[in-house]
Parts: sequence; structure tokens; C-alpha cells
Amino acid sequence: MRIALLAHLRHPIAPPFAGGLEAYTWHLAEGLSARGHTVVLFAAGDSDPRFSIDPVIPVHHERSFPGLEHRGDPGLKAHVDAGYAAACDRIAAGGFDVLHNNSLSRLPLERRRTASVPTVTSLHVPPYDALRWCVHDSVTPGHRITVTSQAQAQAWWPDGAPPEVSVLHNGIDPALWPYQAHGDGSAVWCGRIAPIKGTHLAVRAAQRAGLPLTLFGPIEEPDYWETQVAPLIGGAIRYGGHLGGPALAQEVGRASVFLFTPCWEEPFGLVVVEAMACGLPVAGFARGAAAEVVGEVGCLVPPEDDAALAQAIGTALMIPRTAPHARVRRLFTRDLWLDRCEALYAGARAG
Repeated sequence: MRIALLAHLRHPIAPPFAGGLEAYTWHLAEGLSARGHTVVLFAAGDSDPRFSIDPVIPVHHERSFPGLEHRGDPGLKAHVDAGYAAACDRIAAGGFDVLHNNSLSRLPLERRRTASVPTVTSLHVPPYDALRWCVHDSVTPGHRITVTSQAQAQAWWPDGAPPEVSVLHNGIDPALWPYQAHGDGSAVWCGRIAPIKGTHLAVRAAQRAGLPLTLFGPIEEPDYWETQVAPLIGGAIRYGGHLGGPALAQEVGRASVFLFTPCWEEPFGLVVVEAMACGLPVAGFARGAAAEVVGEVGCLVPPEDDAALAQAIGTALMIPRTAPHARVRRLFTRDLWLDRCEALYAGARAG
């Protein structure tokens, strides 16, 4: 198939990934290409040049409009909307068999656009007012919508989702997150360092439990880092930087437990699956899709309770490392994910 992938524009679709959405889109482009599909990635122009890139905007907008995401800035909105509108026009005229929309923009959801190209839209966020109505209004037989978890489906459609909506769990290549049979007794945390990810709560829980902890990920909100996280760094609490690829997998795999601390309705939690593939059990907060993803291979406690999380660490450490690895192999592999994507594309094309 000839497939258009439409990406979110805040960050480049390139390693080291700024977050799960960037990783998702990159691995989707790479995986579909490996399966013999012709893929054009509509993304920021500074995305990974190994792909065929059709730039939606010249560079990712965190560079050209730093710190303005979610601030309602009219200049950023006009810039992004103009890019997406032109990209949607090029996709409609481009002879594509299907569009996989990961943009979080309302523009690809317009019925005139989904009528011109069979479309699969993957929702990667909880419902919010700027997008909710557009998503609900866009449901047609030729437009399939996916969510990353049952918890996310319930959030978007509390009274039940229409038949065009389905759960598409994220998947990873376990070979990129190799299993390690033994940990070193430490804890690890990965993700965007921002209040919604609860980095400071992971630190407090590790301190209470008396465990060394290493944090990995980009500092998304500098004020939060400076006031709530950086003062806690030192001694057994370490910041390991923003790593990518094999280096991050090696660092994660050497730990004994993964701390997962969402302070929002986390739609999935790709970092959890990556750690589980390495053999790490999970201690975390029962929020969003956490219970659905972690299942029997972790211990989850009420959100934002770092004292309870400290207790959960001890429980999680009792779980054999083979169990989280096996759960990923059973439920969250890249091949399962790509199989489902191809089936969704066929369904959208059939109408």
C-alpha cells in the first residue's frame, strides 16, 4: 500500500524521542516500510531523513515557538493550522491508499477530508474540548478511530464507543529492549520531565524506600525541573540525561524496578512496556491505562501517594523478572501492533 502518515509537529520524529508519540510514529514508519509498504511521513521538516519526508512545517514548532504548546498562542495555532491544511490537500491529491493520522489536529478529521482518502485516526491523548467534538463528529465507515486502551475509550465515549472505534495497543520490538535476567537493586524512571508525569513523586518514593533511583528523559518544563526535581538530585538520586536507543535500553535493563507515576489520565504508557520487556516489574500509580498495561506484573497504588508507592516498590520487587517480559511478548509486540494497523487500513479502504 501507499500510506501517508501524518505526525504531531511539536517535536521531530527522530531519535532520541521527545516522548511516546514521537516514538510511536517513528516505529510505525519504520515497521510499515520494512513490511514493503510505500510510506510518506508528513511531519516537521527536521524529522529523521531516513524516511521520505513531506514537511508539514519546516522545523518542529517547539523550536520556532518554544514553550507555547497548550498556551493558546494565536501565532502557533495559525502556523500549525496552515501547515496541516496544506498537507491534507497534498495527501488528498497524492494517490494514497490510506492515511494514518497521528496529528492531534482537528483538520484531518473534517468529513470532506476523510471522504477523499480512507483514514485511520489514532488518538494518543485524553479527550479535551478543542478536539472532542471534532472526533465525535468524524465517525464514518471510511474513517476508523483507534484508542490505545480500554480506559481511553471509556474516557472518550463514556456511553460506549461506536463500531468504527477500536483499541490499538502500542507495540514495541522486544529485540530493542533486551531482557536482562538480573537487576542491580536500583529503581529507574523514564519519561518527559513534566508535572503530568510525576517525576518528583518517583524521587520521593525511592527516597522513602531507600532505593537508588536514576531518572531519564528530556526536561520538558524547565521551571518544574528547577523547583521540584533538581533540588532532589544528589546522592542515590541521579539524572542520567536524555538517552536514546541501545544506551537507554541498557540503562533501564540494569535496574530492578520501574517507577510509573502519571499525574494525568495516561492513555497508555509506552515507557512501561519498554521497561517490562527488559524484565522490570512496575511500581506505580493506578491512573489512566496503568492497570490495563501493567496487569499482574506490578503493584499499583492510589495516584500521587508517594508513601504508598514506596511500599509498592517492595511488593513489585518480589515479582519474577520473567513475568513482565512474558506479558510484553504476549500482548505488546511490534508485530501484533503492525498486524492490527494493516487490518485497520483494509477496513477503512473497504468502508
